[in-house]
Amino acid sequence: MKPVQSELKKWMQENKNFKENYIRIKQEVLNDPEIKEFLSYHPTLPEKEVEKNLIKLYEYKSQSKQCDKCKSFDQCQNMLQGYSPVLHVKDNEIHLSYEKCHLRLDHEKQQQQQQLIESLYMPKEILNAAIDDIDHDAERGSGIRQLLLFLEQTKSGLPSKGIYFYGPFGVGKTYLLGALANALKEYNISSMLIYMPEFVREIKSSIKDDSINEKINYFKKADVLMLDDIGAETQSAWFRDEILGSILQYRMMEKLPVFFTSNYSLEHLEEQLGRSNRGGVETVKAGRIIERIKQVSKDIPLSGENRRDV
Repeated sequence: MKPVQSELKKWMQENKNFKENYIRIKQEVLNDPEIKEFLSYHPTLPEKEVEKNLIKLYEYKSQSKQCDKCKSFDQCQNMLQGYSPVLHVKDNEIHLSYEKCHLRLDHEKQQQQQQLIESLYMPKEILNAAIDDIDHDAERGSGIRQLLLFLEQTKSGLPSKGIYFYGPFGVGKTYLLGALANALKEYNISSMLIYMPEFVREIKSSIKDDSINEKINYFKKADVLMLDDIGAETQSAWFRDEILGSILQYRMMEKLPVFFTSNYSLEHLEEQLGRSNRGGVETVKAGRIIERIKQVSKDIPLSGENRRDV
């Protein structure tokens, strides 16, 4: 009989503990200020309904509401990361649902904004550039003012013209593009940064996998297109006329801005673009590209010390 008696005592003790725990948790739940406030708004709720949903009420009580117990999205304490519990009554029944919390909404916004910046072969330093980190020195003052003016105008609508920055190596032309791209995120405006020498190679390789038209259309339609180091690439007449010319023509017609950086002034870039692979000079076709550049941007010289040596 001892084993039976022992098991019976054990069961009775466990049952007693269960009842004690249940009563304790019930008191904690019903004495919680938020639960009391919720129930006060629904005085007609039957007591049985409250008893039946003690687990829901306890779940609500134990979790963070709109990030009040969470330091960050990554440190969310809730069962569903980034979701806050909400109690409501429908047809005299208690329901528990979840909605996105402030931290999750901020996290998703940051992710969406980061996706607004895309690039081809741009260094990480440029992709992390910020307007606040730009040195406002006198030699680059005009260019920086034009950049800030573009941002200011963007508040009322995307301007139809970008900027053609030209000047010697190392004066920060590319950094300005990266800073602008990050600033445009705040207005939910997408940008595409392209390093021109690699862009030429990318287009040539796209012929093999038949993705060239898809890529060209994407470059044509980006909110803001940024072409870095134009004139440094070795390009064919085909790329100049069929690819670059086609992209610029579309953006000119649709009044979409393009930003450029180059070591060449527009006059010297025209000479560079006019040189054919066969050693001839195609001034008319090169001039056509320059006219399109003028339609989608305004040229601004940049000068100063070589910051790459600093």
